[in-house]
Amino acid sequence: MSSDPGFDMETGLRYHAQRPTGYTFRVKVAMGSVTVNASEAPTTSPPPSSDVPTMEIRPRTGWQSIDFRELWFFRDLLWVLALRDIQVRYKQTALGVLWAIIQPIATVVVFAVIVGGAMGVGEEMPVINGRKVPYAVFVFAGQLPWIFFSNSVSTASMSLLANANMLRKIYFPRLIMPMAALGAPIVDFALSFLVLIFVMIGFSVEIQWQLLLMPLLIFSTLFTALGVGNLLSALSVSYRDFKYVVPFMIQLWFWFCPVIYPVKLLPTEWAWVLYLNPMYGPIEGFRSVVLGTEFNYSGFAVSTGVGFVIFIIGLFYFARVERRFADIV
Repeated sequence: MSSDPGFDMETGLRYHAQRPTGYTFRVKVAMGSVTVNASEAPTTSPPPSSDVPTMEIRPRTGWQSIDFRELWFFRDLLWVLALRDIQVRYKQTALGVLWAIIQPIATVVVFAVIVGGAMGVGEEMPVINGRKVPYAVFVFAGQLPWIFFSNSVSTASMSLLANANMLRKIYFPRLIMPMAALGAPIVDFALSFLVLIFVMIGFSVEIQWQLLLMPLLIFSTLFTALGVGNLLSALSVSYRDFKYVVPFMIQLWFWFCPVIYPVKLLPTEWAWVLYLNPMYGPIEGFRSVVLGTEFNYSGFAVSTGVGFVIFIIGLFYFARVERRFADIV
């Protein structure tokens, strides 16, 4: 034990003379607010007076704005989390990244045999340059954006629950979690797109100049997936039922998208219903730029507009409820 009278064992500070005056804080905790009274006083503080300045700290309520500067500040964390998900996705698997190739190929084979062959949908394929489009290429072109969307929504919706320990221990913008969850599906999409190129070459399908529109379609799919993922991830924290709702919702959503059937099989008067599907535009647009068919700009504009609205709703709902995540996750 130190015998130096100027050394305080409790605080670890050395005082050359008498302890200086400081601030004494009186904290009153109430439901929904914290009141802090601060006054300059000697070590032995006098009774509080009525003229003491008061600072009241209250929790934020209502709708909140998105702090994009804070998101940019934490961009390194976004990259690290996305890279972690990519590395963990196929860790300790025998086939590794080949699963990103096997999944679309296996589903295309099943649909080509059952839907295209047995159900006769393959006979309704569009004709380009006097040649009917192979049903396998038709389905593959529709499958890629859908698999990208469904995988992104599935991983993003469960991202907060999967990283509950991080949410409880440290602070960072919670929006980074569902954003980082899209990293692995993007890599899967890139690998599957390379397979599509080889499939097109194998079926002697010409590569069209419309492929230059591909970044626009990917951007539209990404925004829609992020909007739905943000909304479902926030709801999944509060209502655990959504971890069962999400897979069922995605399966049901699949049948409302023109992935395995051409739009012309549907009645013309119901076309506007398809336009309200935010994944109609990316899927039909992707197929148009791959096969060289006519691009439906009006349908793509309406569908993308709906997707953008979903993105805004998901973003602001997430910002409204994220302050409760650490308490209830």
